[in-house]
Amino acid sequence: MDRYAVMGNPIAHSLSPRIHGMFARQTGQDLSYEAILVPVGGFAAALRQFIVEGGRGLNVTVPFKGEAWALADRRSARAERAGAVNTLIVGEAGTTLGENTDGIGLIRDLSVNLDYPLTDRRILVVGAGGAVRGVLQPLLEAGPAALIVANRTVSRAHALRELFAGFGPVEARGFDALGEQSFDLIVNGTSAGIRGEVPALPPASVGPQTLCYDMFYAPTPTAFVRWARAQGAGRAVDGLGMLVEQAAESFRLWRGVRPETGPVIQALRD
Repeated sequence: MDRYAVMGNPIAHSLSPRIHGMFARQTGQDLSYEAILVPVGGFAAALRQFIVEGGRGLNVTVPFKGEAWALADRRSARAERAGAVNTLIVGEAGTTLGENTDGIGLIRDLSVNLDYPLTDRRILVVGAGGAVRGVLQPLLEAGPAALIVANRTVSRAHALRELFAGFGPVEARGFDALGEQSFDLIVNGTSAGIRGEVPALPPASVGPQTLCYDMFYAPTPTAFVRWARAQGAGRAVDGLGMLVEQAAESFRLWRGVRPETGPVIQALRD
């Protein structure tokens, strides 16, 4: 039986074993998938042990995506630019290919599950960390009218603008420079939700046409989703669909078949 896993810290909350278990049953694949708690500073050793023991593929979550990027023997162009790896494919010789499926997961959740076309939209992306870096290229490639990266530390937003300027119309601003304009789509890529907090966005950023999307997910509405609804957003959703979609892309890379995600998302919601 082929062995797969997700490594992170913390990891007990992870839905990945349930998701990949449902994928395996749906597609008739014979595999195991587990969650592995890795001590901070211990990722390289845990990865080596996983490969020596015959592991075939690995998902990587916080705080190890940067280390996974550095340790991968090869990286896809998408992962190279993202500076983070959330999927490792282990070859027969034990070599690893690093990939980042977060952007694909976000785009598929927006365009397929939420039926939200991104072309000609005004998009605000909040945050400038690894989560945002992993989704900017596919968002820009979808053809928005404008995309603004807003961050508390403006210099980090400017660094992302320079990195991704070749893919589309991207700008960088601080929260206080957003003014009174509203957006069609706001994507929250900050870690504030883990602490139950909300980025300091002007309420005017949200209008009745706005879809507010929190990349963070939780069993109950996240702080950002609650805030967006209070501002009168047309729709406000969390990132559960993105989680399932990025997992489906990992599964496809490992097994050569893409599972249906709709039934899995619904089962997790239920």
